Amino acid sequence: MDDEIRLGYQAALLSLRSPTYGRLWLSVTPHPGDTVSCTQAEALVLAAEVTTGMRPLRRTALVQQRLHGLAQQEAELLADVQQAEQKLRAVQEGLRATQAQVQHWQQQVAAHQRPDQAGQPPEHPHSQLGQAQAKLATYQGRQVRRERAVADAEQRLTRQQTRLTVCQAEEAGLQARLARYERDNATNAAPIQASFRLDAGFGTRANLALLIELGYEVYSKPYGTWLLARLKRQGGAAATWTPVGGNAEMLAWPALVLDDFPYPLDLALERFYAGSELRHSVLVHFGVDSVTTDLPGWFTHYNGRQTIEAGIKEGKGVFWLHHLKVRSAAALFLQEHFATFAANYIRWAALWLTTQCAQLPTGWQDPAHLAVKQQVAVGAHTSAWITWFGQDCLLRFTDHSVFAGRSLRVKREWAYQPLLPFPKSCGFEAF
Repeated sequence: MDDEIRLGYQAALLSLRSPTYGRLWLSVTPHPGDTVSCTQAEALVLAAEVTTGMRPLRRTALVQQRLHGLAQQEAELLADVQQAEQKLRAVQEGLRATQAQVQHWQQQVAAHQRPDQAGQPPEHPHSQLGQAQAKLATYQGRQVRRERAVADAEQRLTRQQTRLTVCQAEEAGLQARLARYERDNATNAAPIQASFRLDAGFGTRANLALLIELGYEVYSKPYGTWLLARLKRQGGAAATWTPVGGNAEMLAWPALVLDDFPYPLDLALERFYAGSELRHSVLVHFGVDSVTTDLPGWFTHYNGRQTIEAGIKEGKGVFWLHHLKVRSAAALFLQEHFATFAANYIRWAALWLTTQCAQLPTGWQDPAHLAVKQQVAVGAHTSAWITWFGQDCLLRFTDHSVFAGRSLRVKREWAYQPLLPFPKSCGFEAF
């Protein structure tokens, strides 16, 4: 790319689902190939809000509650830092006193030792020199122990100071976030209700807390093995499992309070067989839906996010965003925007086709559930006759094509650029 070796290519695709047109692409943002997807969740959510001009009310009360907890934690950490500082001063004072004793008894040994004693047998232990040597050895050993105690106290103080600094930085970030959310609510005259169904790759604790505070209903799987082990222990061998599918069962806990997450979560442990192997996964929810009373509904709703996976496959396999066809950043920018326009234009044109062609091919009749791959990969490569009648055009698929007998009439009366249509209502689809 631009005559340099780069890290590959990823595209962050933002789309929404319209009841009239189906999936519409809002934006495509390029990222290097080593970008970790979970780091882009906030940017995608805020981009969706800016593009659509719609957002829910922020949960400012939850942020205030979290700030209150952080203030208490900061007070405790500050007390720990002060205690660690006092401990360090105490052991430093003890070390200085021991060093003074070592110096004193070194002087005593030197004062009682005669020059002709070099190479002679050790002094009698009860002599003045022997007693001074014994005291010196005692204080030298004590000095070594107190030097280690000072090093341990310094490390302990550093750890406490680091924890306090992290807590203060988190508190400052939450204060800024709360001020921003209060401004958002003050300027949100028509708040919406929306939910995100997140892939596990986005389900980090930070992302889940962020979406909760932004006001969304959240369905997700947790990132990594964050919750799996503890839920398996909590379920136990005597747990009663609820069937939720042909090969899946679930256990659930409503509004479970966790020590490493700021808000209570509805949690479910799922088990299923992959061949002969029994596997487990976790589902996470926050919101008003009473998911723990309807486990089959929860299971079905979350796995309904396969429509999102279909959108990802469409970007890779139909409009070829996954494969680079250019060698400069500017050309990549154009490629992405042309692909975005093409994906949307097909859906807008599909609605127009329903008024122009009484014999549309199967899968073309409903713009909201359009066979886009069939139109792009098949329709665009199907042989047809084109006949011109002045400025009007008649396209007739040939008898040997898969759309034999179908025809499209394009009547051109004037040139006019209409406003690009957007849906009157939409439901957010998560990534």
